[in-house]
Amino acid sequence: MGKVRKYVIEIIGIILALIWLAPFYLMVVNSFKTKREIFVDTLRLPEKFTFKNYTEAFERLDFIQTFFNSLLITVISVGIIIVFSSMAAYALSRRKRKISSLIFFIFVGAMLIPFQSVMIPLVYIFGKMNMLNRIGLIFMYLGFGSSLSIFLYHGTLNGIPKALDEAATIDGANRFQVFWYVIFPMLKPITVTVAILNTIWIWNDYLLPSLVINKEGIQTIPLKMFFFFGEYTKQWHLALAGLTIAIIPVIISYFFAQKQIIKGISEGAVK
Repeated sequence: MGKVRKYVIEIIGIILALIWLAPFYLMVVNSFKTKREIFVDTLRLPEKFTFKNYTEAFERLDFIQTFFNSLLITVISVGIIIVFSSMAAYALSRRKRKISSLIFFIFVGAMLIPFQSVMIPLVYIFGKMNMLNRIGLIFMYLGFGSSLSIFLYHGTLNGIPKALDEAATIDGANRFQVFWYVIFPMLKPITVTVAILNTIWIWNDYLLPSLVINKEGIQTIPLKMFFFFGEYTKQWHLALAGLTIAIIPVIISYFFAQKQIIKGISEGAVK
């Protein structure tokens, strides 16, 4: 009976894996096809594999500049989210007061607020402040990314004994030194998790940059990808090739950090 259950679970796992991999298969396979081949049969392999779509998409996207724009916004945003969220979570977890619990639950509750409900007033306010630019976009990412990050950090910090803080304080460290040199290095697994989750979100985000960035030369990859879809034509062969190029950095980062991600999520979920 145990073997049968094991085989059933394995079969279900394989089926789920195939379902999850299906979009990647369609994206990669169709990126090597001509536009005509895509509309003839989406599922089958291309008649002849060609990298022409990739070279043309690379040029049309101005990929080096666009990649730099996405990389700059993503790295700075994720770095700021990590620093501010970890410090906020540390303060909330170490100060056991009612106000700390209230602030923490406000952050948790903020995760339930849909972006669309604050989209128009947010853009209006930032427009009044002349912050509809990359700086404003990074500031918005800090606000939207902090809730989940604080929640994960807070769960991990609750598992770190407060005695470590007290020992470092006795040795002459101030509160910032205690956090930065003693506590923060112990948060490596959850920091990697926070970094990857926010990187995937920010790297692939289209809606927020489309509302904030309206200047030529500073568009991110998702924004630039929109130009493959015109009013009268949709260049799927170029768009899929561009998407394949765009997701490669995120996939590589994930494979290098997947152990830390799984460990960090399991630690951060325990409160």
